[in-house]
Amino acid sequence: MDIRDLEYLAASAASGNFTRAAESLGINTSAVSRRIARLEDELGLPLFERRHSGVCLTPGGRAVMQRARRILGELEALKIAGAESGAGDVGEIRLGVRLPPIGTPLSNLLADWRARHPNVILTVSEMNDHDLVSAVERRYIDVVLTANHALWPRAASVALFRERLVAVIPAAHALVRKPSLCWDDLRDEIILVQGWRESQAARDFYTAFLGGGARFRAHAASKQSVFALVGAGFGITFATSSQAEAGFPGVVFKPIADRNASIEMALAWLPELEDPTIGRFVAFLRDEARSRNLSGENGSAAELGEGAVGRHEARQHRRDQFRRFDRALSGLAGERLAVGNKVAMNGGGKLDRELHRPVVGDDAQLQLGQGHLLTRGRVRERGRE
Repeated sequence: MDIRDLEYLAASAASGNFTRAAESLGINTSAVSRRIARLEDELGLPLFERRHSGVCLTPGGRAVMQRARRILGELEALKIAGAESGAGDVGEIRLGVRLPPIGTPLSNLLADWRARHPNVILTVSEMNDHDLVSAVERRYIDVVLTANHALWPRAASVALFRERLVAVIPAAHALVRKPSLCWDDLRDEIILVQGWRESQAARDFYTAFLGGGARFRAHAASKQSVFALVGAGFGITFATSSQAEAGFPGVVFKPIADRNASIEMALAWLPELEDPTIGRFVAFLRDEARSRNLSGENGSAAELGEGAVGRHEARQHRRDQFRRFDRALSGLAGERLAVGNKVAMNGGGKLDRELHRPVVGDDAQLQLGQGHLLTRGRVRERGRE
């Protein structure tokens, strides 16, 4: 007995006729009749009464059919769960962060992700650099949002956005009167940073701006605790513009007059990670950040590498590109594609209005109508290569 036997049984019971059951299954009537007879022999009881007008279940057949429906229902639920999980539509993302996910642009990216993927659970863990790496390696978290300079060698990563740095000084400090600050204004100050024995990434990063003579005081504490120490007059620190949006009592956030005074944030994960949901999350944030030019660069989107995270590029995420392509086509009511038309391929999802040709981002098939398909950059008739 196998699943196909139960499918033939259900089709025959629903149609009341082996011929109609065979038509619904797309097979010969004799194949249905033989499988039902074999199932009856295996179970040791007749499942159907054969009549000139068709077939109907016996009392024993009805009892078997009740259990068969439950099995087939569970199998269908299993297929749906597998399809949803494989497409990244459901699941859980355990995100580790170095900085709280507050302010723009991260909060906007997460809000858009939530709106489009409401069935995916997102949990956030805030840790220091060393603990983030350890948690990823031990599979306690799936993906990390951290500063680009804190990435570890084994990580696969993609840059998301760049944030301006601001100086955080006590509200009573003499520098408050200046509209903006330069690095020379800050070199003689005591610089408070977050730091742990295993990681001094923040101190090393700021040294590149301030020089080797800067005086640092590292605290194994949250950013809010460092802000509190600044407000109490123990020194100054630095923050991102999104952290400045939230504000903090007793301190003042001052812009730094240096176009390079910024920090690049990246998503990182293990290259062997096998999870389509993570792949969809990474690809979504990467493409949304790129479309909004949050990193300040106009280069092509970075590839996501190996594993399910990378393979996701060629599957579900490309379907999202096709949806954008469909919306672009709807704006050209007068344009028609004919058999043999070539279609430009540039990895976008945009419409090439100058050439009046649709531009898509994959060579997979895209249905254009009842009779035509788009494949390998050319329109062809259905059923013909």
